[in-house]
Amino acid sequence: MTYFTRPRLAAASVGTVLASLTLAACGSGSGSADGANGKPVQGGTITYTHVQEPPCIFGGWIQQAYISRQVLDGLVAEAEDGSVKPWLATSWKTSADGLTYTFTLKDGVKFTDGTPVDAAAVAYNFNQFENTDLNGTAKVSMDPYYKSAEAIDASHVAVHLTKPYPEFLRLITQGYFGIQSEHALKTRTKEQNCEQPIGSGAFTVEKWNKGRDVIFKKNPHYTSWPATAKHHGPAYVDKIDWKFVADGTSRYASLTTGQSDVVYEVPTVNWKDARSRFKNTIRYITPGHPVSFYLNTAKGPFTDKLVRQAFAYAADRKAAVTAGFHGVIPYEPNPAVSQSTPGYLGTDPYPYNPGKAAGLLARAGWKKGADGIYAKGGQKLRIRLVYGPGYIFTSEGATVLQALQEQWKQNGFDVTLVPATQAESWGGKYSGPDGYDAQASYWTSPSPAILWIVWRESTKNNPNGNNQSFYNNPTLTRLIDKANTNTDTAAGFDQYKQAQKIINDNAAGIGLYTQNTLIAVSDKLHGFWVEKSQGEPVFSDAYFTAKQ
Repeated sequence: MTYFTRPRLAAASVGTVLASLTLAACGSGSGSADGANGKPVQGGTITYTHVQEPPCIFGGWIQQAYISRQVLDGLVAEAEDGSVKPWLATSWKTSADGLTYTFTLKDGVKFTDGTPVDAAAVAYNFNQFENTDLNGTAKVSMDPYYKSAEAIDASHVAVHLTKPYPEFLRLITQGYFGIQSEHALKTRTKEQNCEQPIGSGAFTVEKWNKGRDVIFKKNPHYTSWPATAKHHGPAYVDKIDWKFVADGTSRYASLTTGQSDVVYEVPTVNWKDARSRFKNTIRYITPGHPVSFYLNTAKGPFTDKLVRQAFAYAADRKAAVTAGFHGVIPYEPNPAVSQSTPGYLGTDPYPYNPGKAAGLLARAGWKKGADGIYAKGGQKLRIRLVYGPGYIFTSEGATVLQALQEQWKQNGFDVTLVPATQAESWGGKYSGPDGYDAQASYWTSPSPAILWIVWRESTKNNPNGNNQSFYNNPTLTRLIDKANTNTDTAAGFDQYKQAQKIINDNAAGIGLYTQNTLIAVSDKLHGFWVEKSQGEPVFSDAYFTAKQ
């Protein structure tokens, strides 16, 4: 899940990555529109049941990338094999020094307000990403490597970088980089653009019924589908009814009763049933920074690496995840990047080992009291663990935390679980070093360059509010920067792995599980799929085979 100035939360799969796990779909979701399921019928309304309602249709949170994908087109898209394919850009070239990407745009594409999708509009968007609050995730995904963008002529736009940045193309496949009408951004209010952004996509926002749903209407003049699309032309359906239903049981029930056509985040307790009932079920393992614990290395007991390591050893995270999610969501031991991220370091640095935990605490000068809790200098080993119910953790995820809390207690840590709202965690009372000892979160990204966003050091002249462990390691920062700017891909990915090892060895964070997308689709709907970079749902190819 991505944040605004601290996004989470935004999947390429190459080399040693577990590509087969990243997207597992069956049935019509990956099929041709004219396949065995029958000829598509024009029209109808798809009812899609989602979880969280965003504050704007577009922005720096993963939930906003999901929804803005329906309205905004990007320059490029990521294919299933991890390659980058054309979208608004038909082609591109990189300068010999790696500092300029020049994109050739499709001819004749227009935003839904009638203005052209030309090089000036694209350059304006990229400069807004960097220099305004248009999209915080787009900004931090390019910093500090973005310099400027300029229109060479109407059909060619150049993006200039301060250093070579080979992951740039993969990063801009995310929905955060959707291109909006320059005219709309300049002439409409911030609220108008928030509620009804103007793009060139397959749908427009017809109406946002706050607290209930967003109604999307077909763009009949859509001409700018990506190379990854399953058909060429405007959407088959007339509308999408994008509903917000927080309760997982209710969401899944709406599919089984025919009230919904597609449901997001099927509860894992219902996943087996969903796979037995519906032909098209999708399990997508999100790349980026997994659901894991940031440990506060600036204040409190976790300033001591030995205590951090003991905390990691002192709970059977793998067993808790397996039980809490019914074996559906994978345990993720690596707090740096998840297993579907390119350049993943696939080791478990801290498997459950109470004996090692006890030995580390003894070395650090802690002694177990009569109540079983360790103490030092008259202070109990108390840990405030902040978590986000609803927006980070489902009820099943909360069950995992409760199981871990009990295990930590058995091994001498007095852990208090502190539920927090988004506002409290993202810039509020639980966002600084005084707010917590541990905090659980995630951040999606298709690239190991996420390491720079989450783990680079924070200095007075260059603060990094996304480093929630407050782990300042100049060596790590330099290593990630070298990886980001290394034009030798293999060498760069080795450096990414070295960076992950530093994070793991120092227990700057503790892994928990992969962020997942679990989707089930009614058998009456065909052609629905999720894109590769971070699992954004795609409805522009979806169709019914009978009148709805």
